[in-house]
Amino acid sequence: MTFQVTVQPSGRQFGCEDGDTVLAAAMHAGINLPYGCKNGACGACKGKLLSGTVRHGAHQQKALSTEEEANGLALFCCATPLSDLAIEAREVQGVGEFPVRKMPARVAALERVSDDVMIISLQLPAAERLQYLAGQYIEFMLRDGKRRSYSMANAPHADEKITLHVRHMPGGLFSDQVFGSLKERDILRFEGPLGTFFLREDSDKPIVLLASGTGFAPVKAIIEHAAFIESKRPMTLYWGGRRPRDLYLHALCEEWARTLPHFKYVPVVSDAQPEDGWQGRSGLVHRAVIEDLPDLSAYQVYACGAPIMVDCAKRDFIAQCKLPPEEFYADAFTSQADLLSA
Repeated sequence: MTFQVTVQPSGRQFGCEDGDTVLAAAMHAGINLPYGCKNGACGACKGKLLSGTVRHGAHQQKALSTEEEANGLALFCCATPLSDLAIEAREVQGVGEFPVRKMPARVAALERVSDDVMIISLQLPAAERLQYLAGQYIEFMLRDGKRRSYSMANAPHADEKITLHVRHMPGGLFSDQVFGSLKERDILRFEGPLGTFFLREDSDKPIVLLASGTGFAPVKAIIEHAAFIESKRPMTLYWGGRRPRDLYLHALCEEWARTLPHFKYVPVVSDAQPEDGWQGRSGLVHRAVIEDLPDLSAYQVYACGAPIMVDCAKRDFIAQCKLPPEEFYADAFTSQADLLSA
């Protein structure tokens, strides 16, 4: 059975086969709803159910609470229709510009930039290029059908190789391989580009870029893309880590601050030790934004990193700093542990 789904306010419609999720059917129909993890962990695809009924698969309470579900909200990545639906969701313009492809890639280089972060450079087949928007990600297709997602850290114009920032998660199916057995010239397969986290170029608002850990990867791509197109929008990067060594490309950010006319860099460390000799900002990275910019009503925010950081930033920026909710764009990293607890 096929159910009809109508998206408001656009009025666009698509069919959803019995058993398919709303998000999967929308993507298949070329209708771009917001999404992130696609596994019920991040909440990026949450929207309002105006009419009809759905059944939710496994998901985290922080992504969609029982109270939110009772109030008519739905998590479209794990909601399967039980009837025709009318939903309220903001469609994402531009994300469907480039086709999603499955491709092989050869490991061109492995650079360990800190104790637990590896930069992987991937060489695509000859004469092939992956077209994408700065900030999007790819999914590696691993054995037994498992997948792991990583954001492209290079801007689309510099696409001779695809670079990724991989943090070692002990016991992680892919990161253990990266830090253990992966070597140059190995072949990996991936699907992409994916995701709705990318720079909105139709705005002239100043930008706050907020990153924790390897959430810096897509933010780096956005900064390099903005520089390439000679954007004049003011951009301030707040990059947070527990220790100074977690800011593994700190020198690059300082170079940007010296050479890019509209760019500022604020590194923030939450748990510096005496031996670190840290003289910079301390505390939670999103709180540093609030201290510096108590009024965000005229800004856009792009946040990427640990889910708790992204969640707290969105809550506090909207509640305390008057940030319009529609101007908060996020990509919350979800680990396998997050998904298993869904």
